[in-house]
Amino acid sequence: MAELTKIALDAMGGDNAPVEMVKGAVDAVSREKNIKVFLVGQEEVVKRELKNYTYDAERLEVVNATEVIETAEPPVNAIRRKKDSSIVVGMKMVRAGEADAFVSAGSSGAVLVGGQTIVGRIKGVERPPLAPLIPTEKGVSLLIDCGANVDARPSHLVQFAKMGSIYMEHVMGVKNPKVAIVNIGAEEEKGNALVKETFPLLKAEKGINFTGSIEAREIPHGQADVIVCEAFAGNIILKLFEGVGAVLISKVKQGMMSSLRSKIGALLVKPALKETLKSFDTSEHGGAPLLGLRGLVVKTHGSSKAREVSNSILQCLTFREQRINEKIQECIQADLSDE
Repeated sequence: MAELTKIALDAMGGDNAPVEMVKGAVDAVSREKNIKVFLVGQEEVVKRELKNYTYDAERLEVVNATEVIETAEPPVNAIRRKKDSSIVVGMKMVRAGEADAFVSAGSSGAVLVGGQTIVGRIKGVERPPLAPLIPTEKGVSLLIDCGANVDARPSHLVQFAKMGSIYMEHVMGVKNPKVAIVNIGAEEEKGNALVKETFPLLKAEKGINFTGSIEAREIPHGQADVIVCEAFAGNIILKLFEGVGAVLISKVKQGMMSSLRSKIGALLVKPALKETLKSFDTSEHGGAPLLGLRGLVVKTHGSSKAREVSNSILQCLTFREQRINEKIQECIQADLSDE
């Protein structure tokens, strides 16, 4: 039997905790035999919820954490004060080697702060970025950074491109992934100061397949596998992407129910449409890894339901099996030795 990948799950984080967190953990354990999940949270609450399920008790364990970090709390203070919170306890398990990964739908700020201060960065990584997979016409692309570093420097974006390339190649199986920087035009001379300074640095990098600038309208078409930007632009792209997708799905459903004729047509196209819409469902791709840390930290949507939680847990298995952290460390160390 292969060695178990151990994942600490924040059972108290997110809008739907602990119900959907527990349901997602049970689902993940039933889908994959080579994982063990630690449900980190208020023991009585979590165990009460677990009574609703049948599961392998050897691969699903509750770890008590008496405190909860709320979304509205200042993240630095929360991490410092609430030492027995589910986020802090879970991340300390990763730091101590008791867990290979930590997954949370809780406070984004606390996850980002805790990732850097508790789990810690790989030596040489300047800023860990959040990197979600977004659905496109050709499959998925990695948007890096979407929320961790609003005020990034050119050297940060270069590292994002390298880490993103490693992730796409070894986790998603994309050979020689195409890397592009978000810009307001295709021409090299366009963009703000950050883009103009970063562009030639990316162009000079031999270790990545840099294809130039990408405009926002080209992102859904899958013109690049790794989409590089600072977090301010990245978060806007991500939220707009999600919002437009939700509206389009809603409008399609409304249109299909608008008349008897459309309802009959809906019955005929429902199987194909369901499969198509599923490919644009962000919950199918799990959460966003915080790349560049000494252990894996994955942030899922605050509104995550069980399916997204389960997928976020399972993506940790691939991350570990493909030795993503080791590959990032090797890449960064090679850069340091060249300086």
